[in-house]
Amino acid sequence: MISARLQTFEKKYVPQINQCLDTELTGAANQPLLNQAMQYSVDAGGKRLRPLLTLAVVEALGQTVTPGQLQVACAVELIHTYSLIHDDLPAMDNDDLRRGKPTNHKQFGEDIAILAGDGLQTLAFEWLADAPIPAAMRIVLVKQLAVAAGPRGMVAGQVEDVSTTGTKISMLRLQALHRRKTGSLIAYAVVAGGVLAGANAAQQQLLQQYGAAFGLAFQIYDDILDETASASELGKTPGKDDAEGKNTYPRLVGMDAAKKALTDSVQVAKRSCQQLAHLDVDVTVLEALLSYFDGSQEEQK
Repeated sequence: MISARLQTFEKKYVPQINQCLDTELTGAANQPLLNQAMQYSVDAGGKRLRPLLTLAVVEALGQTVTPGQLQVACAVELIHTYSLIHDDLPAMDNDDLRRGKPTNHKQFGEDIAILAGDGLQTLAFEWLADAPIPAAMRIVLVKQLAVAAGPRGMVAGQVEDVSTTGTKISMLRLQALHRRKTGSLIAYAVVAGGVLAGANAAQQQLLQQYGAAFGLAFQIYDDILDETASASELGKTPGKDDAEGKNTYPRLVGMDAAKKALTDSVQVAKRSCQQLAHLDVDVTVLEALLSYFDGSQEEQK
């Protein structure tokens, strides 16, 4: 079950995240159809997990969230949404549903969907560059997000995913795929909070460990839900991974072993929290966020 502290945290920040996204996206493109398509997918919902992770770390390190820090947190949601738009395209996962609504290309056509994703991707870096935070922080965050989302991170994982579909890969290769495709952006969101709040080297190393474990757990959980949840629970078409021959934990090692791998990854994240607590970090919300993997949460990522 979600803790009262986490409910309070989400109730406080999800509206702020949504308001920031709505305000900053209004008029972000000087082409009306492009702006509409960008807003369509950003406004489709989701847990806002990645910006919440960033803000949870800022608070965990004893800071009150500033407008600039909120803008930085929201930038990663633009990258995440662009990746979903492109993932859903016929050339990729070919999905008709996302968060219970027609996917962007079903609503606007493939050409506009591709360009909406491109617009969100580049806008994320504009938001980072313009954020009212120290210039040195902006430079670090731009570089870290580019690495996490680019050809050494998320994009590399996506290429590994599509290029190995229909073949069986090793567990080590699957773990590396998941860490890049999904985990790198989640780990960035956690580490970005540390950058914003001035975490020291020891704290940042443990935040990186927590983020990497959280990211791997998130993708394993997604693999499990794809085989066990309904379309209404997922907000997208279930069973597609298995039908298309995607490499997933349940397909590679079976459901029981996949659930154990999920538990193991969550335990790694919990141990990172325990160590962070010894370094004067309030890990209450970071620990509570791990409740997303207890089976009580719908996916709708």
